[in-house]
Amino acid sequence: MTPRRVPSTTEALLQLAQRMPKAELHLHIEGSLEPELAFRLAERNGVRLNYPSVEALRAAYAFKNLQEFLDIYYTGMSVLLKEEDFYDLTWAYLLRVHQDNVVHVEMFFDPQAHLKRGIPLGVQISGIRRALSDGKKQLGISSRLILSFLRHLSEESAFETLELAQPFLDQLDGFGLDSSEIGHPPEKFARVFAKCREGGFRITAHAGEEGPPAYVHQALDVLQVDRIDHGNHSLEDAALVQRLADEGKILTVCPLSNLKLCVVKSMAQHPILTMLEQGLRATVNSDDPAYFGGYVNDNYRALIEHLPLTREHLYDLAHNAFDGAWVSAEEKAHHLNELNRAFARA
Repeated sequence: MTPRRVPSTTEALLQLAQRMPKAELHLHIEGSLEPELAFRLAERNGVRLNYPSVEALRAAYAFKNLQEFLDIYYTGMSVLLKEEDFYDLTWAYLLRVHQDNVVHVEMFFDPQAHLKRGIPLGVQISGIRRALSDGKKQLGISSRLILSFLRHLSEESAFETLELAQPFLDQLDGFGLDSSEIGHPPEKFARVFAKCREGGFRITAHAGEEGPPAYVHQALDVLQVDRIDHGNHSLEDAALVQRLADEGKILTVCPLSNLKLCVVKSMAQHPILTMLEQGLRATVNSDDPAYFGGYVNDNYRALIEHLPLTREHLYDLAHNAFDGAWVSAEEKAHHLNELNRAFARA
């Protein structure tokens, strides 16, 4: 279905973006840790934060690049110690995005960052999974859980984590690759992801956020990913753009993240419409919403207010997300039917 062509004011587009069902395919659960929850968990667990107040911690969420962000991101994780902490973190995210009419989420978590603090993998997964189960039962939000390897760590560490994950494979839906991109090309983890593929798991990787188009090529050729997280710098390579378009690869784009990390200078310069116009299957996601200033609808709002976004663009972005979700054909058809109904009513 193609959305019917009707004139759309900015306000009408904002209302439609709010109302339409959405899938979020690029969300780091640790990146949804709001300062208020961080302080509550710190108090509950007897953890001392290096900030005197919620306001001071929120003010510290000011960084100039990916590495500066990651430094405070990993610091914030110190409050996550018990299963109930991971539950509360995940449940808070689900409650928040339920307001945005997110009906499906594919969530990353970073086990190595917790393992090095002595938090067992089972504690992490059980807390997150219990919240996801409640999210389905109480909020109607379906989900997939993606174990993401930290690329700034060694291949050996990734293999050790994969080994620890063996008893929990039935609770995982895929594997990803994130953290500091520059200097850590996807090929560094070729053997790890080959092992994941042998197990029948879906694969995704952050590539082309700060790294060059070559990293996207490696993600495709070496890791054999099912989709690309970010992918902005793919636009610098015409042959790569054509390949991504021809193969129908989903790009999980994160507009506010791109702005906060200076991947783009302003939202008015964001390339997401260029991606769509060149046949790339871009989607809209929040990445680390607590740190980057907004959840899914905030990202849509930023695009609508700063770019010449149309109803057709809005439909394509939402459609791409459902089409790229790791769900059954029946689930996908249901979500797309609901999306079509939302546009038909608008």
